[in-house]
Amino acid sequence: MRLRTPLALLGAAVLVLAGPPLLTTGSGAETGTQIPGLRIMVPNSPGGGYDITARTAAKNAEDAGLTHNIEVFNLPGAGGTVGLTRLVGEHGNGKLAMSMGLGVVGAVRSNHAPKTLADTTPIARLTEEPDVVVVSKDSPYKDIRQLVDAWKANPGKLPVGGGSSPGGPDHLAPMLMARAAGIAPKDVNYVPFDGGGELLASILGNKIAFGVSGVGEYLDQIKSGELRLLAVTGPERVAGLDGPTLKESGYDVDFTNWRGIVAPPGLSDAERAKLTRLVEELHDSDEWRKSLEKNGWHDAFLTGDAFGSFLEAQDKRVVSVLKELGL
Repeated sequence: MRLRTPLALLGAAVLVLAGPPLLTTGSGAETGTQIPGLRIMVPNSPGGGYDITARTAAKNAEDAGLTHNIEVFNLPGAGGTVGLTRLVGEHGNGKLAMSMGLGVVGAVRSNHAPKTLADTTPIARLTEEPDVVVVSKDSPYKDIRQLVDAWKANPGKLPVGGGSSPGGPDHLAPMLMARAAGIAPKDVNYVPFDGGGELLASILGNKIAFGVSGVGEYLDQIKSGELRLLAVTGPERVAGLDGPTLKESGYDVDFTNWRGIVAPPGLSDAERAKLTRLVEELHDSDEWRKSLEKNGWHDAFLTGDAFGSFLEAQDKRVVSVLKELGL
């Protein structure tokens, strides 16, 4: 017994000394951001904007020590509304979130989906970015004016592809572009794809005349020369890319996309607070800041009820724009 007592005391002392670093060094425990078993659903195909955003956020959160072993999985279909229906069906599941954006808002309307974003728990808007107008490297169109001139001559024979359903950003951007160029939006031959990943193959294979998608999705292909950038839809040029805005090219279009995170309905206050705290700490991390710069994303952080009000306003905006365009 005399030998056991000093050993026991020594063991206790080691635990006391070792304990604090385990709780404060990259564990997320000090900020209450650990969510064991957290899963992030991507409601479209791999390689699209929601997919890139979700996987980047998950990696950054893990690298920053905020939480660990986040599972990101894809559940594509109907412009994101298949995933939305699944999310709403996971009532009270505080370990599930969904990457989403303006495309889901539009898909709910165009697909007459039974569930809407009003049925979810809004967590945060994360990013904003312009769309890009791109063609393959061997396309005959060398600049945006050449493309628009050919488009105006025969709108129906120049299909434009986008990574979202009608009403989503990759649909609204070329429709606004068409109107600014004097083309009736109803005459545009728009081909929807389930995310930028599916769209890319059709652009590279010249199956469509041009594509419109988020800048972060095609940065690598533009920089490598596989895609030719003709224009960006936002108010400013994208740093590091040689492409004019539509406005400076003579087309009165100023359009940006956004992406965020929602969760199932029925979460407890504590579960909602923990998810919100996780994205707040992610937003403030060096890892996330570097990802914003790398992907050409603008910080558009907004949480909780303010994000919920934004989602409601976006739904009304989509309805208004579609009506205004006669679509």
